[in-house]
Amino acid sequence: MNDAFDALQWLAREAPTFGLDPAWLAVGGDSAGGTLAIVCAVLARDAGIDLRLQLLISGTSAWQQSGSHERLAEDYLLSGETIQWFFAQYLRDDRDDWRFAPLDAANGVPDFEGVAPAWIAAADHDPLYDEDIAFAERLRQAGVPVMFVRYEGMIHEFFKMGGFLPEVAEADAVRALRGALE
Repeated sequence: MNDAFDALQWLAREAPTFGLDPAWLAVGGDSAGGTLAIVCAVLARDAGIDLRLQLLISGTSAWQQSGSHERLAEDYLLSGETIQWFFAQYLRDDRDDWRFAPLDAANGVPDFEGVAPAWIAAADHDPLYDEDIAFAERLRQAGVPVMFVRYEGMIHEFFKMGGFLPEVAEADAVRALRGALE
C-alpha cells in the first residue's frame, strides 16, 4: 500500500518534469488494485494532492459476509476459497485495517468526505458485487460524487477480458476518465 501512495506522491511532485500537470491526476484499479486506489485517494486528500477521479473495479471488504458472497462463492471464476487464499497472501492478521478493507474496517477508518469522485464498475456475478454497492453508498453518504455502473452477467476480472467481451469495449470507464480530466 505504501508503494502505491509513494508512487502517487512522486508523480504529483515530478509531473512538471514530464510536461504533465499535477492538477490532472486520477487513480484506479481492479480488485485489490481498486482497494489500493481507494487508499491512495484518501491519503492524497490528506496530503493535499488533488485527484480528479477514482476509477474502481471491485474489492473493498474483508469478511465475505454479503449475500453476493453466499450466492456466488462457487462457479463464477473467483471462489470463496480463492478469496481466502488471496487474503492469506496479502496480510498477516489485521482484517480491520482500513487500508485492507475500506468498506468495513472498524478502527481507524477515515472519513471519506472530500476524496475524489468515484466511477465504480460492478459485475453482478462477482462475489464482491454487494460490497461494490455498499462502498458506493458509503461514498455518497460522505458527499462524494459517485457513478455506479452495473455490468449484467459479468464476473470478477471481466474488465481484463476486453478482447473477448463486448461489454468491456462498451464500458464507459474511458469516458468517465476523459470527462474527469477535461
